[in-house]
Amino acid sequence: MYRQGDVLIVPVAEDAVPARAEDAQGEPRDGRGRLVLALGEVTGHAHAVTGPGRLFREAGSSGPMLLHLPEGGRVVHEEHAPIPLPRGWYRVVRQREYIPGAVRIVAD
Repeated sequence: MYRQGDVLIVPVAEDAVPARAEDAQGEPRDGRGRLVLALGEVTGHAHAVTGPGRLFREAGSSGPMLLHLPEGGRVVHEEHAPIPLPRGWYRVVRQREYIPGAVRIVAD
């Protein structure tokens, strides 16, 4: 497992990847060519992956995501050290917090 700030990245066995992810188009890259895992609402900084790969949203706009890195990659952020990731599949989960009456994604 890997963690960078409020983003958790968990390796997933290839046989556990849903078939629809294999055929999905994936999320678009940002203007800098990165796959953005989480964008800081306050700072504008981003937890992002560089290198070849695809990012798939599993369920809704705030649901977990699947990341496929056929050659490996790096998770980068303006305020954290980069994290190298070996090739493979990963589940990307944003940290959530409880506030009375609701659960929400942590704002960076």
